[in-house]
Amino acid sequence: MPKLKTHRGAAKRFKITGTGKIKRWRGYKSHLLTGKSAKRTRTLRTSTLVSDGEYVNIKRLLPYL
Repeated sequence: MPKLKTHRGAAKRFKITGTGKIKRWRGYKSHLLTGKSAKRTRTLRTSTLVSDGEYVNIKRLLPYL
């Protein structure tokens, strides 16, 4: 079987944690920030884990992570 190619866009956006979960960063933080509360923009700075529904799709994009 040939080698699989890593999806380079996904490789830049996701990291694997020590326990094997996939970490992602939140969106909606690039513009139109004046209408968003300070609490909301603080929350958007933090990272979170990929949901179970998306986990399989992202693992397919990142075969060697």
